[in-house]
Parts: sequence; structure tokens; C-alpha cells
Amino acid sequence: MKSDAMCVVESRAMGRLCSSRYERLARQQGWTRICGIDEVGRGSLFGPVVAAAVVLNPRRRIVGLDDSKKLTHDRREELAQRIRAHALAWAVAEIDASRIDAWNIYQASRQAMVAAVENIRPAADYLLIDAMELPVPIEQKALIHGDARSISIAAASILAKVERDRLMDDFDQLYPQYGLAQNRGYSTPDHLEALRRYGPTPLHRFSYAPVRESRCWAAHATQEPLPLAEISVAIAPTTSAAAAASASTVASPGAPLAVAPE
Repeated sequence: MKSDAMCVVESRAMGRLCSSRYERLARQQGWTRICGIDEVGRGSLFGPVVAAAVVLNPRRRIVGLDDSKKLTHDRREELAQRIRAHALAWAVAEIDASRIDAWNIYQASRQAMVAAVENIRPAADYLLIDAMELPVPIEQKALIHGDARSISIAAASILAKVERDRLMDDFDQLYPQYGLAQNRGYSTPDHLEALRRYGPTPLHRFSYAPVRESRCWAAHATQEPLPLAEISVAIAPTTSAAAAASASTVASPGAPLAVAPE
């Protein structure tokens, strides 16, 4: 009983690790060019969303593949070099901020993924995608938290992250006041403060509330309540009082009328 329980615990732990399980299952079904797809930069306030597609070589294992967010900068750079050198095929695509504003970030992310898949040569015949379905005529499987479960998706997340970081480093030279080399365009306190101070650049995403509000001078304005001045109100006489006043001018029966001189 004890050994069975240990096996269950180990299998659950292994299920949470990034592995080639889904690639093996796809190959058992007859698919040969299995492509992992992921994107980076959906939550950023600045610049493009970047997607990558990778077809790994099943005969050439790359040790250490995992969700790019769990890896250090240097480790991502090292793994990206290995992926580009040993993968059967890979491609990177991006959608800029103006199209993100025009379409919305979900559709822009999908289009970036589709563009990356379409640039894979030789073409993929099976897709493993991080929590999304793509409008392409290719068999596919969406995996929640796929970049932490599938080595192909993890490889794609690493390439996308490294490429987007490179773009942010370049943009930081153009707009140094926003700290893009450090915050990568995300809504950190220093980036939000720079937006309030300098306003957005043409490469910011204006459909995002922090960028949109930074253009309005009154977005964060406050107004102290003003004291109400004392107002004297004159109350008009009521109808009954006015009637009583007019009634007092009417002569009683038998009394002489007072005639005003002509």
C-alpha cells in the first residue's frame, strides 16, 4: 500500500513538470511534425505582442526547457541559442501596438500565433498551443498552462520572450525615460509614473486604460469641496394670506363707497 501511495504522489508531481508527454502522445497517433506555439507581451502597455512556433527534434533533447517566466534572463538566452540550433524548424512573428488597439489583444495574439505557424518550414501537421485555438486547418490541442507542461510550448515561449526582450532593449534607446529595458513595457510603478509625467509614445497601446488615462489632464485630478454660502430666502405670501389682504379692501353691505377723485 505504501509503495502504491508513493507512486501516486510521484506521478502527480511529474504531471506538473514540463515534459514531452504530449509530443509522445501525438506521435503515437501518427503525427510527425509537432509544433509548440506561445506568445509573450499580452499584458504589456507598450510595443508588440510576439509569438513563436517551434518544431523540436525528437532525437535531439534540449535539457532545461520550461516556462520562460520561471527562467532567468541568462538561462533563457542560453536555451534560445540551443533551440534555434537544434530545432527542426522555428519562426517568430509580432503584431504591433496599432493593430492591438484596432483588433484587441486576444485577436492580435491569435494573429501573431497564426503568422508564426504559417512561417514554419517544413509545415507542421500538429499544434500544441498555450490555452488557445487557432483558425488554421491543422490538428491542434490547447493546453492550459501549456508552457509549463509541454516542452514544445516551453521552447516557443522562450524564443518569444527573448525576441520581445531584444525589442524592448532597442526601444529603450529611443525612449529611455520609460525604463523599458527594466519593466519591458508592463505597468510597473515607474512606468506608470513616466506615463503621467511624459505622456504616451506612439508605440504605447492606447486601448489600455493606464495609457488612455495618461492623455487626460483631469484623469487624476481632485477637487476640494467648497463651503456653501449662507443664502437668505424670501418667502412669498401664501395664496390664503394674499386673498385675506384683498378681502379687507372690499366694502361691507350698506357702507358708502370711497370714490377716488378724478
